[in-house]
Amino acid sequence: MTAPSIDVVGIGNAIVDVLTRADEAFLAHQGLVKGTMALVDAARAEALYREMGEGKEISGGSVANSIAGIASLGGRGAYIGKLRDDELGAVFAHDLRTLGVGFATPPLKAGPATARCLILVTHDAQRTMCTFLGACVELGPEDIDEKLVASAQVTYLEGYLFDPPRAMAAFRKAAEIAHKSGRKVALSLSDPFCVGRHRAEFLDLVDRHIDVLFANEHEITALYETEHFEAAVQAVRGHCDIAVLTRSERGSDIVTREALHHIAPAKVAAVVDTTGAGDLYAAGFLYGLTHGRDLETCGKLGSLAAGEIIGHFGARPEISLKLLAQQAGLI
Repeated sequence: MTAPSIDVVGIGNAIVDVLTRADEAFLAHQGLVKGTMALVDAARAEALYREMGEGKEISGGSVANSIAGIASLGGRGAYIGKLRDDELGAVFAHDLRTLGVGFATPPLKAGPATARCLILVTHDAQRTMCTFLGACVELGPEDIDEKLVASAQVTYLEGYLFDPPRAMAAFRKAAEIAHKSGRKVALSLSDPFCVGRHRAEFLDLVDRHIDVLFANEHEITALYETEHFEAAVQAVRGHCDIAVLTRSERGSDIVTREALHHIAPAKVAAVVDTTGAGDLYAAGFLYGLTHGRDLETCGKLGSLAAGEIIGHFGARPEISLKLLAQQAGLI
C-alpha cells in the first residue's frame, strides 16, 4: 500500500458565510429556530439578506472549515466541493488555496450560483443558519477524484451535503475508494434536522462505511431517537470504530468499543460566536489522529481548536492553531 501524501481530504458544501448580529425578536419574526440550520431557496435567501444587519463575508462550509483548521495546525489537507465560476466562487477557492489546501474541483460554467450561508448570531453566541445551497447540489460521483481520496489518510464527509441524491452516491463512492485503499472514512452528522431527514441512510452509512463519527449531543440523540445522551452513547458503540460526541460547555466524549474518554472544554475568556466550533473540534481531532496521537490528545487538540474559534466572529482560525497547540504541549 502506498504511503498517504495527504492527512485529510474533505468533501462538503463549498459555501461563503455571511455573518451578522441578530436578536431573538428578529429570529421569531423570520420564523427561525435558534441554533439550527434551515435550507432556503434563492428568493428566501435574497429576502432575508435584505432584512439582515450589516454582514461579514467569510469563506465557510462545515468540512471546508475543518480542512482550514487542519492546515492551521500544520497538516496536509485537500477539499472537494462544487462552486460556480462567479465572484463568491473565486473568493472561496482563493481562500482555501492560500492556506495551502489542495482544491481542484472544476467550477460550474452555468446554473446556480455559489452557495452562501446567512448566519445570525444572537447575544448568547448561538448561531442560526439559513443556507442557499446553490451550486453545491450539483456535486456528484464524477467529482470524486479517486487518486486524491486514495492518497489521504482520512476522507471526511459532511452530513449537510447528504440532501441531494447524487451527493449520497458521491459519498458512497468516496468511502469505497478510501477503504479499498486501506484508508479511513469520517462523517459529521452536521445538524439534527438533517439527521431527521435522512435517518435510515445515515444509520446505514455509519454501519457500513464510517470509521470515525462526529456529532453533537442533539445530533446523536436524533440519530438513535432517544432523549437521553447516555442511551445514545450506548447505541452508537460498536457501529463505528470511534464516535466523537461534543457537548458544548460540558466538553466531549470519545466513544470506542472498549472505552469512553471524557475531554474537558477549553477555557476561553469569552464566547463570542459558536459558529464553526464543531468544525474546528473535528480539525483538531483529525490532525491528532493522522499524526499518531492517542485519543485523549486528539480530543484535547479538538477542544483547543474549538476554543480558539468561539472567541471571535467567523469559523476560520484567526491565529495559528499550530502555535497554540505547541504552547499547550500537544504537538
